[in-house]
Amino acid sequence: MKSLAELEAIREKMKGKVAIRDTADNTVRVVVGMATCGIAAGARPVLNALAEAVDKQQLSDHVTVTQTGCIGICQFEPVVEVFEQGKEKVTYVKMSPEKARKIVEEHIKGGKVVTEYTIGAYKDAK
Repeated sequence: MKSLAELEAIREKMKGKVAIRDTADNTVRVVVGMATCGIAAGARPVLNALAEAVDKQQLSDHVTVTQTGCIGICQFEPVVEVFEQGKEKVTYVKMSPEKARKIVEEHIKGGKVVTEYTIGAYKDAK
Protein backbone atom coordinates (compact mmCIF):
# COMPACT_ATOMS: atom_id res chain seq x y z
CA MET A 1 0.00 0.00 0.00
CA LYS A 2 1.62 3.18 -1.15
CA SER A 3 -1.07 5.82 -1.11
CA LEU A 4 -4.25 6.98 0.56
CA ALA A 5 -6.11 6.30 -2.69
CA GLU A 6 -4.96 2.67 -2.60
CA LEU A 7 -6.13 2.35 1.01
CA GLU A 8 -9.52 3.83 0.06
CA ALA A 9 -9.81 1.33 -2.82
CA ILE A 10 -9.17 -1.56 -0.41
CA ARG A 11 -11.74 -0.13 2.00
CA GLU A 12 -14.38 0.12 -0.73
CA LYS A 13 -13.63 -3.41 -1.94
CA MET A 14 -14.01 -4.83 1.55
CA LYS A 15 -17.22 -2.96 2.41
CA GLY A 16 -19.33 -5.56 0.67
CA LYS A 17 -17.35 -8.47 2.08
CA VAL A 18 -16.88 -7.54 5.70
CA ALA A 19 -20.19 -7.30 7.48
CA ILE A 20 -19.61 -4.37 9.79
CA ARG A 21 -22.92 -3.70 11.46
CA ASP A 22 -24.62 -3.78 14.81
CA THR A 23 -23.85 -7.15 16.34
CA ALA A 24 -27.14 -7.21 18.25
CA ASP A 25 -28.71 -8.91 15.21
CA ASN A 26 -25.84 -11.35 14.80
CA THR A 27 -25.07 -14.42 16.83
CA VAL A 28 -21.41 -14.78 15.81
CA ARG A 29 -18.71 -12.11 15.76
CA VAL A 30 -15.33 -12.96 14.22
CA VAL A 31 -12.52 -10.52 15.09
CA VAL A 32 -9.11 -10.42 13.42
CA GLY A 33 -6.17 -8.70 15.11
CA MET A 34 -4.96 -6.10 12.62
CA ALA A 35 -2.32 -4.20 14.58
CA THR A 36 1.13 -3.83 13.02
CA CYS A 37 2.25 -7.22 14.36
CA GLY A 38 -0.81 -8.98 12.96
CA ILE A 39 -0.52 -7.36 9.55
CA ALA A 40 3.19 -8.22 9.39
CA ALA A 41 2.36 -11.85 10.25
CA GLY A 42 -0.28 -12.12 7.50
CA ALA A 43 -3.56 -11.04 9.08
CA ARG A 44 -4.85 -9.22 5.98
CA PRO A 45 -5.17 -12.38 3.83
CA VAL A 46 -6.76 -14.12 6.83
CA LEU A 47 -9.33 -11.33 7.17
CA ASN A 48 -10.06 -11.51 3.43
CA ALA A 49 -10.43 -15.31 3.53
CA LEU A 50 -12.82 -15.13 6.50
CA ALA A 51 -14.97 -12.46 4.87
CA GLU A 52 -15.08 -14.30 1.55
CA ALA A 53 -15.89 -17.65 3.20
CA VAL A 54 -18.70 -16.14 5.29
CA ASP A 55 -20.11 -14.56 2.14
CA LYS A 56 -19.71 -17.75 0.08
CA GLN A 57 -21.40 -19.87 2.77
CA GLN A 58 -24.21 -17.25 2.91
CA LEU A 59 -23.70 -16.69 6.64
CA SER A 60 -23.63 -12.88 6.56
CA ASP A 61 -27.07 -12.60 8.10
CA HIS A 62 -25.81 -13.90 11.46
CA VAL A 63 -22.01 -13.58 11.25
CA THR A 64 -20.03 -10.36 11.51
CA VAL A 65 -16.37 -10.26 10.49
CA THR A 66 -14.48 -7.28 11.90
CA GLN A 67 -10.97 -6.18 12.67
CA THR A 68 -9.43 -4.82 15.81
CA GLY A 69 -6.11 -3.48 16.97
CA CYS A 70 -3.68 -5.29 19.21
CA ILE A 71 -5.07 -8.38 20.93
CA GLY A 72 -1.94 -8.61 23.08
CA ILE A 73 -0.48 -11.95 22.09
CA CYS A 74 1.86 -10.91 19.29
CA GLN A 75 3.86 -14.15 19.31
CA PHE A 76 0.72 -15.99 18.14
CA GLU A 77 -0.21 -13.70 15.22
CA PRO A 78 -2.28 -13.80 13.10
CA VAL A 79 -4.96 -14.13 15.79
CA VAL A 80 -8.70 -14.63 15.21
CA GLU A 81 -11.26 -14.55 18.01
CA VAL A 82 -14.75 -15.99 17.63
CA PHE A 83 -17.48 -14.69 19.93
CA GLU A 84 -20.80 -16.53 20.03
CA GLN A 85 -23.74 -15.49 22.18
CA GLY A 86 -23.88 -17.55 25.34
CA LYS A 87 -20.54 -19.28 24.71
CA GLU A 88 -16.95 -18.72 25.77
CA LYS A 89 -14.70 -16.85 23.31
CA VAL A 90 -12.52 -19.06 21.12
CA THR A 91 -9.04 -17.76 20.23
CA TYR A 92 -7.39 -19.16 17.11
CA VAL A 93 -3.66 -18.55 16.60
CA LYS A 94 -1.02 -18.79 13.88
CA MET A 95 -3.80 -18.42 11.32
CA SER A 96 -3.58 -18.71 7.54
CA PRO A 97 -6.24 -18.22 4.84
CA GLU A 98 -6.64 -22.02 4.60
CA LYS A 99 -7.17 -22.33 8.35
CA ALA A 100 -9.62 -19.41 8.22
CA ARG A 101 -11.75 -21.16 5.60
CA LYS A 102 -11.75 -24.34 7.71
CA ILE A 103 -12.91 -22.35 10.75
CA VAL A 104 -15.83 -20.90 8.79
CA GLU A 105 -16.81 -24.33 7.50
CA GLU A 106 -16.37 -26.37 10.68
CA HIS A 107 -16.80 -23.92 13.57
CA ILE A 108 -19.00 -21.09 12.37
CA LYS A 109 -21.18 -23.11 10.02
CA GLY A 110 -20.83 -26.57 11.60
CA GLY A 111 -20.71 -25.59 15.27
CA LYS A 112 -17.54 -27.58 16.07
CA VAL A 113 -14.49 -25.72 17.38
CA VAL A 114 -11.34 -26.51 15.40
CA THR A 115 -9.34 -27.27 18.54
CA GLU A 116 -5.99 -27.88 16.85
CA TYR A 117 -5.87 -24.18 15.82
CA THR A 118 -6.75 -22.77 19.25
CA ILE A 119 -4.33 -21.08 21.59
CA GLY A 120 -4.79 -23.88 24.13
CA ALA A 121 -3.76 -26.56 21.63
CA TYR A 122 -0.75 -24.53 20.54
CA LYS A 123 0.45 -24.00 24.11
CA ASP A 124 -0.11 -27.67 25.02
CA ALA A 125 1.95 -28.80 22.03
CA LYS A 126 5.07 -27.05 23.33
